[in-house]
Amino acid sequence: MKKIAIAAGLALAMGASLAQAHDENKGYVGNSSGVIWRTSTGDCWHNSLWTKDMAVVGCDGMMAAAEEPMMEEKPAEPMYTMMADTKKFALYFDFDSTAVGDTSNIVNYIGTLSSLKAVKLVGHADPIGSEAYNEQLSKRRAEAVAAKLADAGVDSSKMEIGYLGESSPIANCSGRGAELIACLRPDRRVDVEISGEKRVAK
Repeated sequence: MKKIAIAAGLALAMGASLAQAHDENKGYVGNSSGVIWRTSTGDCWHNSLWTKDMAVVGCDGMMAAAEEPMMEEKPAEPMYTMMADTKKFALYFDFDSTAVGDTSNIVNYIGTLSSLKAVKLVGHADPIGSEAYNEQLSKRRAEAVAAKLADAGVDSSKMEIGYLGESSPIANCSGRGAELIACLRPDRRVDVEISGEKRVAK
């Protein structure tokens, strides 16, 4: 008789709990605040309506979904435009020489361009010696520079070679011998003009 009374009491308690259960925990026995009751072994207490698809976080092995890491917003890709760029250099030579000095500044500049359009090389000579000899000397100087740039990786198909001999002096010199030769150094040169395009941010 006592067993029947206990079972009846338990049924009434479960019925009352079901009446109080929150919708989100409708498969479980709990109080009016939605707190799920647990058995002495720590398991969540099911009611008669419980099915596996009613499992809630913290009961029946249901784990909280791992929070997805917040994705850092990548900065917007900068917009670029192409801009024409031109720069001039001059390479100087010793007297009656075609030996080319350091061209790293020219090669490095070309490396900064997104596209190379042309490399114009114009050779010059000082007025010492015959005009015909100086014309050929200025040509050989321009060709020597072109060869050295090509060896450094510059596209030889973009190079244009010209020569003016002694016809375009920039030095204003007097005197003789070594003093005159030293003064005329600016006339012993190859003018280099580079044109291309650089990529710049808008």
